[in-house]
Amino acid sequence: MTYLCRPIVNDRFMREVQFREAVREAMSEEMRRDERVFLMGEEVAEYNGAYKASKGMLDEFGARRVIDTPIAELGFSGIAVGAAMNGLRPIVEFMTWNFAVLAADQIINHAAKMLQMSGGQYHVPIVFRGPNGTAGQLGATHSQSFESMYASIPGLKVVTPFTPYEAKGLLKAAIRDEDPVLIMESEQMYGDKGLIPDGEYLVPIGKANVRRTGDACTIVSFGKILKTVHAAADELEKEGIEVEIIDLVTIRPLDLDTIIESIRKTNRLIIVEESFPVASISSEVAYRVQRNAFDFLDAPIVRLCQSDTPFAFSPTLIDEALPQVKDIMEAVKSVAYVA
Repeated sequence: MTYLCRPIVNDRFMREVQFREAVREAMSEEMRRDERVFLMGEEVAEYNGAYKASKGMLDEFGARRVIDTPIAELGFSGIAVGAAMNGLRPIVEFMTWNFAVLAADQIINHAAKMLQMSGGQYHVPIVFRGPNGTAGQLGATHSQSFESMYASIPGLKVVTPFTPYEAKGLLKAAIRDEDPVLIMESEQMYGDKGLIPDGEYLVPIGKANVRRTGDACTIVSFGKILKTVHAAADELEKEGIEVEIIDLVTIRPLDLDTIIESIRKTNRLIIVEESFPVASISSEVAYRVQRNAFDFLDAPIVRLCQSDTPFAFSPTLIDEALPQVKDIMEAVKSVAYVA
């Protein structure tokens, strides 16, 4: 299935690439453009990356700029923060954001706070990226989504690319950003294919994307669970119900204007996310919408989240834990008052 991306403003040739190839192109292009950019992480060099997102980069850029690290997330994240403070622009790849909890001190207490604590003397231009969220039968400790945790920290920007187009454009924008940017990918999407243009382009941080237009209900979501949202929208269309799908793309800063513009048309809101319901992104979106667009709502806001339990290993329990197509369809019909 092809998902809507932002329109290309000219007639440049479009080509199909995998998500991992888009990531690699972004990193390689920025490393050619700026010699201060370098990549570090577990298995990024000799092994070409755990998900082959850095394939061939060691051969092109050498061991000084594509650096294999020990299994020590706190240590190499600290090295990256220090490098950024001294004028370099590190890209830190985590094998999974589940392992990055070991680096949380450097991300939250140093990268996020250094600009303020130094009185504006030290920017920390650094990208932390890697797979996030569920990926099948990996168990509770390897299946968590961390968008809301990091989005709650002032000083951090958090983005979630859904297509190869955004994977490349957002990563390039993040590398050029003067502040820390966290990129939450999905290991189940590295093989996904999509169209990107030849030549230079950036995807701006802080702008949501309307992936599907409709007038029955607004569905806000982000990340891999958008595939389920699109599948539900296809089924609803067969019943004459047209929903509007908004991909947040950037979790922090949140593009509230795009959401409210859609709600002014549909008068209904459902938020779907692949993470725990307490203190979630859906909680924040729901609050901001009722605070700023309450008069446009004709039905209560509905949230569909992962179950409030550690993630299961059993495939049956996994299906129960995550929002499914039927759950989204039922929610849409409930807010649209369709029997």
